[in-house]
Amino acid sequence: MSRHSARTTTRSRWVLGALVVGLPLSLLPATAGAQPTVAPAPAPQHDHGWHGKPTPLPKTPVMTGSGGAVSSVDRDASQVGIDVLARGGNAADAAVATAAALGVTEPYSTGIGGGGFLVYYDARSRRVSTIDGRETAPKTFTENTFRKPDGTPMDFNTVVNSGLSVGIPGTPALWAKALRDYGTLSLNSALKPAERLAQQGFVVDQTFADQTTANAARFSVFPETAKVFLRDGKAPAVGSVFTNPDMARAYRTLRTQGTQALYAGRLGQAVVAESRAPHTKPGTTVMGGQMTMADLGAYRALTKAPIHSQYKGYDVFGMPVPSSGGIAVAEILNLVQAYEDRTGIKTSALSDVDYLHRFSEASATAFADRNRYVGDVAGVPVKELTDPAFAAERACLFDPAKAQPRPIPFGSPDGSYTSCAPGAVAQGQPYEGQSTSHLTATDRWGNVASYTLTIEQTGGSGITVPGYGFLLNNELTDFNFSPLTAGVPDPNLPGPGKRPRSSMSPTILLDHGTPFLAVGSPGGATIITSVSQTILGYLDRDLSLVDAIAAPRLSSRNGASEGAEPAILGGPTGAALTAMGHKLASAGTPNEIGAVTAIRSLGHGLFEAAAEPTRRGGGSAMVVQPR
Repeated sequence: MSRHSARTTTRSRWVLGALVVGLPLSLLPATAGAQPTVAPAPAPQHDHGWHGKPTPLPKTPVMTGSGGAVSSVDRDASQVGIDVLARGGNAADAAVATAAALGVTEPYSTGIGGGGFLVYYDARSRRVSTIDGRETAPKTFTENTFRKPDGTPMDFNTVVNSGLSVGIPGTPALWAKALRDYGTLSLNSALKPAERLAQQGFVVDQTFADQTTANAARFSVFPETAKVFLRDGKAPAVGSVFTNPDMARAYRTLRTQGTQALYAGRLGQAVVAESRAPHTKPGTTVMGGQMTMADLGAYRALTKAPIHSQYKGYDVFGMPVPSSGGIAVAEILNLVQAYEDRTGIKTSALSDVDYLHRFSEASATAFADRNRYVGDVAGVPVKELTDPAFAAERACLFDPAKAQPRPIPFGSPDGSYTSCAPGAVAQGQPYEGQSTSHLTATDRWGNVASYTLTIEQTGGSGITVPGYGFLLNNELTDFNFSPLTAGVPDPNLPGPGKRPRSSMSPTILLDHGTPFLAVGSPGGATIITSVSQTILGYLDRDLSLVDAIAAPRLSSRNGASEGAEPAILGGPTGAALTAMGHKLASAGTPNEIGAVTAIRSLGHGLFEAAAEPTRRGGGSAMVVQPR
């Protein structure tokens, strides 16, 4: 039985009953169909903080229980979020505290020097909204900033490892806004656990050691980065305790002085100085950036309406522009539905090979449209790109037995969907880094957070802010350096104050207005395919949530080849897909795609938190009161 057919049995979700935690009846939800009285945690008389040591929970990819839940890629970070929930904080508080802790334990993927996107369901208003904390380009940027005098693009890796790649950080502004708009904690209290974690340290795992080793050569170019992350010139040993007192100082500065320390104070001055003239080891130089204190002072985290689509009766909410995630996930799901309508065969009834064929065709098609139309520009045809009628037009060329040649031409989201002619222009695949981190959180009042945050590729720009222990992003390399196709408008060229396009896809699904599933992933452009494949695996393929997360992944992004994990690439499934015309390739190092975290409701005040069993060393799913 599909999750869709079972939905009516699990509609009263995400809220804990009074007999479990002793809540007053006024905070319990009304019965289905009635106006609920559920509300987020009331503003406390005093600030919840980090008091004493938490009760540690085991690292596990799935945990069931009550009282709220957190799922992230890291045990220490998930524990921080659970401890916040246990002390009376809500989902927004837990999301910010968990994210700050990830900045300590996952410093090559996220942190103060980066940005991100939050999708949030507020139980009081019963509405989903988003916060855009994406980095911005300096005011001096133009379409030609990443081009040589002869008009050709600069070398990508040279730009990455330089101050020119550094965008104005948005993460601290997003944290402050999320707490102000949704939370009960002050920024001071929310950052205390991360400060303590940075000061006292965490146990190095294989993933952290491997990522450090992989970046050691470029980290060694920057003396401050080498001092903080390379111990005796190499990665810290697995099992050792890694402390970062400079990062503790950064968190202490932010929590005691507020975000103005970054956007108008000494912390910001340090960021600007290092990005404009990075310190390098003798005999080496890198390009400086263009960030100014005026750029920092002008930065704002923005509240935006979410991308809203529907899939088999569920309301799907994702991140809007400059993220392409919400749009692309919606189009992929619409295309899968359109393929069902065209063939008369349900996705749930397909073999694994035919399912992955459909998924690949939908993904490549959505990326063709995403690459052409989505960016931080006016006039993105959001309504048309997420319209099932547009997907039906795009699906008319779908062949159940044969892959379309790649790259697939982009479509015409013009509101008139009667043509079945192939598109005229096929574009290549732009580059996007593979790092990032994601977390999900919910609380006993029914609030839900799905939050993806990043410093772009693993290790960001490689530049660490002196005295503050955090890496700066290389987010501006998410812009296309030159037009993707000559003569075709490119929405993702750099520009003054512009936010680069992203694939981050924090997603929340509602069932009749009630939160049903929160999901997201790191992984650059593969985020879109990882999130979509997890949703489809759970809703249509009769997989448990953790099995949907663990299932072997395919990521077709309209390039010459499509990434596949070993279980697909080296087996009969891969051979059958190849016979259908798919050109599969290794997913790359470490030969895995994404690192999904998710939370669903079991009804009756119970949650299931789920994370990766093995990818990135396995994630960490926790609930306040396990059972």
